[in-house]
Amino acid sequence: MTPPPRTHVPEDELEPVELIRQSGVVLRTGRAMLAAGTGSYRVKTAMQQVARAVGLDRHEAHVTLTEITATSHRGSIFRTEVTEARTIGVNSDRLAELTRLCDGLRPGATVDEVDHELDRIEAMRPRYPAVANALFAAMACGAFAYLNAGGVIEVLGVALAAGLGQAVRRAMLHRRINQFGTTMVAAGVACLVYLGFVLALEAWAGAEPTHQAGYVSAVLFLVPGFALVTAALDLAKLDFSAGIARTVYANLVLISAGLSVWGVLWVTGVDAAPLTPEPLPAALELALRLLASFLGVLGFALMFNSPVRMALGAAGIGMVTNVLRLELVDLGVAVQAATMGATLLVGLLAAWVAPRLGVPRITISVPAVVIMVPGAAVYRAVVGLNDGDAVTAFASGTQALFVVVSIAVGLAAARMLTDRAWAYER
Repeated sequence: MTPPPRTHVPEDELEPVELIRQSGVVLRTGRAMLAAGTGSYRVKTAMQQVARAVGLDRHEAHVTLTEITATSHRGSIFRTEVTEARTIGVNSDRLAELTRLCDGLRPGATVDEVDHELDRIEAMRPRYPAVANALFAAMACGAFAYLNAGGVIEVLGVALAAGLGQAVRRAMLHRRINQFGTTMVAAGVACLVYLGFVLALEAWAGAEPTHQAGYVSAVLFLVPGFALVTAALDLAKLDFSAGIARTVYANLVLISAGLSVWGVLWVTGVDAAPLTPEPLPAALELALRLLASFLGVLGFALMFNSPVRMALGAAGIGMVTNVLRLELVDLGVAVQAATMGATLLVGLLAAWVAPRLGVPRITISVPAVVIMVPGAAVYRAVVGLNDGDAVTAFASGTQALFVVVSIAVGLAAARMLTDRAWAYER
């Protein structure tokens, strides 16, 4: 018996076309948030906000450092998709716009409306040109040099070296050159420029041959502070896949920079032992610490493409809390305890300031604590390992580890005190 002819049905009628469009715009939002540098917790929250707004019943996502696997449910059908964000960086301006978009969505929003807003946000160009970006790095690292016991020569040399290093780094990243290779080249440029500056000054002006010690500060613009802090927050939320991935990425960046730091020292044979701070009157020292902390945080915030108002908010909080930390250490408080108390205060102040500025909390809190990340200790640990100096490597590495843990504990505690989603498991 001949079977009846098969009726042709258009493919669109066999596929859940609307679910595909809804799932796609949710995934696109998550990828944009991830590429802007925020933690996996915020990425998941943003995706759920969009999913509810466009009419999905339920949405679940697994987020790592560069990948998202998401499942969208509507009625009895579902769709699972995977995407990858190959660009790892920080863009506070774009992150703020994405957050405003997600927070402002209400049920009934259409896929086309969300797509249109995402097109606008993704088309946003950096707020600051390359020259300004390099100057922000110079300002931040120059402030770091003073806080690391540097004098006028160290501050000037570090500012020059960091500015040129950041210019090289930005140019290479915009050409999509491998991040770890870019980090090594930028660190090498910064180290060589700094050493060239101080050695030329010694030869020309007869300066004392002790200024080489400030050169570790010249590479502190490469410290992946955003990645370290978001990794700690992801781990605090028990999101181990994202937290561990971010931790590994941050450590690889630090190792890449540290190898260049060591390589330049090995080739040139100079000594970069830590400086001994010069005693200053208490009032003057306090004023200089306040200024350096403010400029350091401001420089890092602007490097992250923060709007000026956002950067000033972060700098104000960072100035107060970092000086408090330094004063506590001077009074004999363990650096870990002082750092934990300071970062707890950062989190509490950010919870109050960020809503009033209309910006995401993370764009205020992270730049404010980046200045507390022990980048110099990490680099000295890498140099000690390469030189076979186990004592220096262990002491510096242990100090860095405990300070980073203290930062994580302080910020997580502040989150738990001010955000019910962090205080209770759901």
